[in-house]
This record gives sequence, C-alpha cells and structure tokens, in this order.
Amino acid sequence: MMYKRIFRAGILLLLPIALAFGCWTPSAAALTDEQKLVSEAWRIVNRAYLDDTFNHQNWAAIRQKTLKQPLKNREETHKAIQEMIASLDDPFTRFMKPEQYRSLQVNTSGELTGVGLQIALNAKTGKLEVVAPIAGSPAEKAGIRPHDRILQIDGVSIVEITLDEAAARMRGAIGSRVSLMLERDGEDSTEVQLVRDRIAVNPVTAELRGNQELPVGYIRLTQFNANAVAELAHAIANLEKQGADAYILDLRNNPGGLLQAGIEIARLWLDEGAIVYTVNRQGIQGSFEAFGSALTHDPLVVLVNQGSASASEILAGALQDNHRAQLVGEKTFGKGLIQSLFNLSDGSGLAVTIAKYETPNHHDINKLGIIPDRVVSLEPIARESVGTEVDQQYQAAVELLKTNLVVAEHS
Repeated sequence: MMYKRIFRAGILLLLPIALAFGCWTPSAAALTDEQKLVSEAWRIVNRAYLDDTFNHQNWAAIRQKTLKQPLKNREETHKAIQEMIASLDDPFTRFMKPEQYRSLQVNTSGELTGVGLQIALNAKTGKLEVVAPIAGSPAEKAGIRPHDRILQIDGVSIVEITLDEAAARMRGAIGSRVSLMLERDGEDSTEVQLVRDRIAVNPVTAELRGNQELPVGYIRLTQFNANAVAELAHAIANLEKQGADAYILDLRNNPGGLLQAGIEIARLWLDEGAIVYTVNRQGIQGSFEAFGSALTHDPLVVLVNQGSASASEILAGALQDNHRAQLVGEKTFGKGLIQSLFNLSDGSGLAVTIAKYETPNHHDINKLGIIPDRVVSLEPIARESVGTEVDQQYQAAVELLKTNLVVAEHS
C-alpha cells in the first residue's frame, strides 16, 4: 500500500512523502486486527521519523510493550498508539482518531468556521500557545496575540486534551460561543468569550502608498494557502503598472501554510539562489532554488514578528540570506520542523515530523527564529491601524526604503 499526502493544517509545514508497506510476515499474520493497527502506526514512525534515536529509547521494545497490552477494542488500541507516540516527546508528532484526522484535512483554499486561531504546543513548557490569530477573525478582534497561552476551553483544562482536541473544541457552528481562559506574560489570566464565525481565507491585500517621490507597494500576506502564489503575483503585477518603485511585504502574524507556496513566492522576488534546504534523519539535504526572472527588482522590506512562522520564516530567511530584502520587526516564531500526514487503515492518522529546514545560509530556525536586520518592537494596535502612521514597524520600513533610495541616488 502506498501512502502519499501533501496538506496544510494550522502552524504545520508539510512535504510529500511516500511509504510502502510490503506483505505481512508469517508472524504478523497471527496478529489480531488491533495489534495490526499498532504495528502499522509503529512502522510509519520507524521509517519516517526525523530522530533516529526515537527520543533515546529502544523503539522496537516500545512496539513489543504496546502489543502485549490487552487491546480489547478500538478505543483501547487508539489509546495505546497515542501513548506509544507520546513516548517520542514531540508535540508535532501525534496520533489522531478518525474524526480528528478528517478535521485536519481541510482544503487550504476554502473557508473555516470557528474563532480563527493557529495554535501549537510549546515543546519546553507543554503549554498550548497561540501562533497567530487569522486576520479579521473573532480571535484577532478580541485582541488575542501570538504566544498567548490557552489554559482552558469552555472550562476544560488543556492538560486533559490533545492539540487536535483543543482545535476541534474551538471549531463549531457560526454564531455559537466558546470561552477561552488565557494567560499572558506579566498579566493575570483572563477569560475571553468568542462568537464563532466564518473565517474567510483571502491571503493577499495590496495597495499603492507613499507619494510621487517614493511610491510604495504595500502587500500583506496572511497565509500560504493554495491561492497565495497567484494572488501575490497578481498584486505585484498591478502595483508595477501603477508605478511602484519599492515594496513592503507584511508577513506579521502569518503562521505559514503550504511549503510549496513559500518556495514559489520566494521565486517571485528572486532571479537565482537557494531558497531553503531540507534535512532528514540521514542528513540528506534537499534544496529548492530560484530560477528564471523575478517579477520586480525594486527595493524590498519584509515585516515580521513573533507570529511569523513556518513558511513565513522560509520566505523571510530566503530573502534575507540572498540579500534581496531587509527584515524589520521582531524575532520570528521559530518553527523549523516539517511534518507529513499518514492515514491508517481504520481512518485514523498520524502527523509525523520527517525533516527540518534551514535557510540558504544554513541557519536552523527551529526554536530560534529569524532576527530582523532592524529590530523594532510594537505595542498591540487595532487591526485597522496596521500599516498606518501609528504602526511603528511599518513606519520603520518606509524610512528604511527612503534611506536606501537616498544612498542609491548618491552612490
């Protein structure tokens, strides 16, 4: 059986991977259906997982220990697989029951209903953190920020549920309510009431700004979904026709999405050069390069912050390391692991960390993030104030473009 998936789910960055299963061995043929499902999950991890020490434990012994459990029904089997995967101590590698697995297979160009939060488990603290709220979502309108910690969902402690269960609890019918207990550094925990709504996935907004002296094309990209490349290319083409002489690409609070979208968008700005390297457990590096001709060679500044993650970091790192753009803002989130999704025979599934990525200069982003060329902090501002005179990061980008223009004119 051949398993092959490319998908996007929340803050996950995915690559295609194929996994082949041969015929059952004689000993395997004697296994019960429940034991076969355990073995199926074990083999996927055994062949694909990034860490070949399996968290410094004997992975074969873990399989044998799991198979010795009674496994009287499917519920007990799912729990056993969950415990087996949990022994890896990797919040991004996890087991999903059929309903959870189906909920993750959302078309990235469609619409969602919920509160509009991208979430992840902090590997160090084990706490559920906000990566970024989706632009225009109930979560963003309520003032929820990147790195806010979710303690409870409708009174249920997140300690008692998995990451996927937490995401499922926040989804729901339009108009229904959900309560989140949030914790933020330096502040007391607070309860936020949200009304679920339709979350439109429209990733690109663009307009010409500035004046005749320096017409600036401002592009905000909120997500790397299936439409992002075409929409961004269209935005650049329109801004070029309108006379843009410089660009600001706003990746703040962009939690990522499709790896391929990040690569293709980098190619819109680069003529040549490496974009990203991928490294699996054998140390094999796959590389993605720019080729052809960029849509524009005008000066570019990229805005990033703590909510810029995954594909945003790939794009920002590629543009920074190739000296195509300068970065302004805050250190990025630091999500440099790559997961792929594998379906199991009963409709459940696994998300497995299969590789990591590095920038063209071989900077490991995971847990470290990317430091901007010009660090500018920003107090929380209203969504309608983003990209205005009260947006200090945006103003810093404009000033940087003006300075570079003056230098270029006198060089």
